[in-house]
Amino acid sequence: MMATSQAPQRGRTLVVIVGPTAAGKTSISLEIAGSLEAEIVSMDSRLLYRGMDIGTAKPSYEDRRRIPHHLIDVTDPDETWSLAQYRQAAEQIIEGIQARGKLPLLVGGTGQYYRAVVEGWRPPTASRSDVFRARMAEFTADHGHQALHHELERIDPTSAARIDSRNVRRVIRALEIFHLTGQTATEQRRKRPPEYAILVLGVTLPRPELYERIDARLESMLENGWIEEVRDLLRKGYSPELPSFSAIGYRDIARYLEGKQNLDQVRASIRQASRKFVRRQANWFKPDDEDIEWLQGRPGAAGLMHERIKIWLQEIRERDRSKP
Repeated sequence: MMATSQAPQRGRTLVVIVGPTAAGKTSISLEIAGSLEAEIVSMDSRLLYRGMDIGTAKPSYEDRRRIPHHLIDVTDPDETWSLAQYRQAAEQIIEGIQARGKLPLLVGGTGQYYRAVVEGWRPPTASRSDVFRARMAEFTADHGHQALHHELERIDPTSAARIDSRNVRRVIRALEIFHLTGQTATEQRRKRPPEYAILVLGVTLPRPELYERIDARLESMLENGWIEEVRDLLRKGYSPELPSFSAIGYRDIARYLEGKQNLDQVRASIRQASRKFVRRQANWFKPDDEDIEWLQGRPGAAGLMHERIKIWLQEIRERDRSKP
C-alpha cells in the first residue's frame, strides 16, 4: 500500500525500507540504490556516531563511496541528537535528493525516526530544567530505572510504551516535558505528513532465523575488532555512561575491558539485548500494518523489491500525468 500525505507534490517520491536488525536491509538497499540511481538516508540512531562502526553494523566505507549515504558519521559519541534534529536533517536531505532528480531511500530500523519522517511528527519543544534532571537522576540512583519508568507509565502511558526503561535519558526527558508544560509529550506531539508520495517496504525473517543471523553477526563483529573499537573509544575519553553507549553491546564490552565481565558473559548479554530489541522493533513495524509491504530477507529479495519500486514509480508518473 502507498502511504502519502493528503496532497503529495508532483514528482516527489520517497521509498522507505524498514525491518528488524539483521534482516538484510543494508545489503538489499545497496543493491536497489545501485540499480535505481538512488541515495540512501540512514534511519538508524546509532549510525550517527563517528567511531562506532563495527558494533552498529555500519555500511563499509567502500559501499558509502559507491552509493551516496546520508546521516552517517555526523556527530561524536559525546553529543546527542534529538528526534527533532534528526527529523529536520532527514527532511532537508530527502528534499535535496529529490531536487537532484534522484530517488531517496530511507533505510533503517529506528522506529521513532520512521514515524518522525513518514508521519511528520513534530516533537515537543519544551525547554530543559537542569534542576529537574538532577532530581530525576538522583531518584534513579536511589530507586532504579524501573521505578523511574513506572512514574512515566503513570503520567504518560503512551510514551512509556515507546521508551525502553533502560533509556533513562529519554524517560527523564518525557517526564521533564510534563513537569515544564503540564502536558505530556504524547499530548504535545503534532503531525504534519510530508508532501510527497511514500512507499514503505519491510524486510523480515522468522524469529529463529533472525536470531541465528544475529548470533553469527555477533561473532563476526568480535572477530573483526569490535573490542578494539570500544577500547579506542574509551582511550579517547568517551564514557560508557554516554547515551551513545546504549547501543547494544558497547557497555558490555566496556565492562569486559574494565575486568567486570568475561567474554562469555558479554556474548550472553548482547544476545539477550538483541532479542529484546527485535521484539521492541516489532512494536514499531507490525506485520499487520497496512502501510508496510513485507517480504522475506532471503536471496532474490532485492530483485523483488526493485520490481515493486519500478511499478510504484510508474504508477506515480501516470497519476501525475493525469492531473490537470
